[in-house]
Amino acid sequence: MTTGTGEAPQTRRDDPVPSVSARVLTVPNVLSVIRLVGVPVYLWLLVAGEIGWAGLLLVLSGVTDYLDGKIARHYGLVTRLGQLLDPIADRLYIAATLLSLAWISVIPWWLVALLVARDALMASMYPVVRHHRLPIPPVHFVGKMATFNLLAAFPLLLFGELEGWWQTPALAAGWALVWWGAALYWVTGCIYLWQLRSMIRQRRAGAGV
Repeated sequence: MTTGTGEAPQTRRDDPVPSVSARVLTVPNVLSVIRLVGVPVYLWLLVAGEIGWAGLLLVLSGVTDYLDGKIARHYGLVTRLGQLLDPIADRLYIAATLLSLAWISVIPWWLVALLVARDALMASMYPVVRHHRLPIPPVHFVGKMATFNLLAAFPLLLFGELEGWWQTPALAAGWALVWWGAALYWVTGCIYLWQLRSMIRQRRAGAGV
């Protein structure tokens, strides 16, 4: 029930549904693994005081997040492994960035709690999904926008810590994206809860309950 799956496309009713393969070694999967490896590298750079390089690594992470989904959909490389790796990489990057930025006082801890509370709400729905044997709701476009806004905001906030002509516009743009991303993050959570409720009603109606 995550929002950050680059390989799970949001399709219209008349769009063909891409097939999902069991392949492992694909370009999108390699990009997802690179993002996963980049998480500890980002944390090391931040601890070492290399804020600029840490921000640049976050930018590259956002680029690979876009590319792996784009390549997977365009070339028919959507895989089960990719559908698992991509959201894990997104969640790890967001979690690591949130905690690290709060630790160095770039963002307040209450903002971390706001975003974590949304994920906790989604996690609390997992027993319900298992009990009713429901499929994971399809990734919504709003969810992708929420993830994009957050992944774009974090490097801007880091760059805003460096003195230069870019400091003020970076902070302004970064905070604007943070608030949009946080709002859309919760909107997506409400959408998924609504989808889950609808699936449960359909399942009960089909079972004659």
